[in-house]
Amino acid sequence: MAVASLVCAVLFAPLGIVLGHLSLSQLKRSGEQGRGIAIAGLVIGYVMTALAIVLVVLGLVFAFIAVKVAEDMPAQDRYTASPGAGQELPAFAPPKNLGANCQYPATTEPAARPASPPRTGTVPTEPATVEAGIVTDRGSIGLQLANGKAPCTVNNFASLAAQGFFDGTQCHRLTTGTLAALQCGDPSGSGTGGPGYRFPNEYPTNQYRLSDPAVERPVLYPRGTVAMANAGPGTNGSQFFLVYEDSMLPPTYTVFGTVDKTGLATLDAIAAGGVADGSDDGRPATPVTIESANVG
Repeated sequence: MAVASLVCAVLFAPLGIVLGHLSLSQLKRSGEQGRGIAIAGLVIGYVMTALAIVLVVLGLVFAFIAVKVAEDMPAQDRYTASPGAGQELPAFAPPKNLGANCQYPATTEPAARPASPPRTGTVPTEPATVEAGIVTDRGSIGLQLANGKAPCTVNNFASLAAQGFFDGTQCHRLTTGTLAALQCGDPSGSGTGGPGYRFPNEYPTNQYRLSDPAVERPVLYPRGTVAMANAGPGTNGSQFFLVYEDSMLPPTYTVFGTVDKTGLATLDAIAAGGVADGSDDGRPATPVTIESANVG
């Protein structure tokens, strides 16, 4: 039994301790040899048990520290541009005519700033993503434009950026409720200005039939989404919004890109100031002016 206690002390310490004590008791009654082996088994068993307890305590401490670090992590380190909980954006299935006939008809309202419509007709859908950037007086906002999903929209943004349409304009709206976003792209700063033309929705609206009631049900626009603002389907112009926290909206706002990690840090700093009038929708308390925008 003394040998068994020594072996068990290595393989399963608690059982080794029990067998060690039983062995000592048996040896005391019988007078047989083996006391040293039994004591060795006991010592190893107690040492192994103590080490196991220490490891468990250390594991719990490290787990607690990891949870606290995650909870205290700044917002800019929570970068994600993928859907979270809730009804997600639909999977993208390219329409047969994607990018084949981009049109930008004139509106009855005059342009807030002179601008020429983008080229019409067929526009390329490759590369699938295009680098872009917005420089504001509050920091830079890097973008990845989804040319493979919304080529007509990316074509429009690239055209306006090249014309300097956004330069010197203010981001006129910050929302902090169900929609958490910074809205820009209106040179008039009123929220009603545009480029003097309009164009149809693309992804995710084009993943639904026009008669599908699901097009009216909110879906998740994840943190980091870049989407077009509109006054209804087919009324896209120059205004766009940058989502800094997961937001629920009907799938009637064209998603045409994502914000990079540095850009989200800039957005978080702006959003931290809140809305100027203390509400959840209005001019940002921290004024934001776009100094320049570029694509490619």
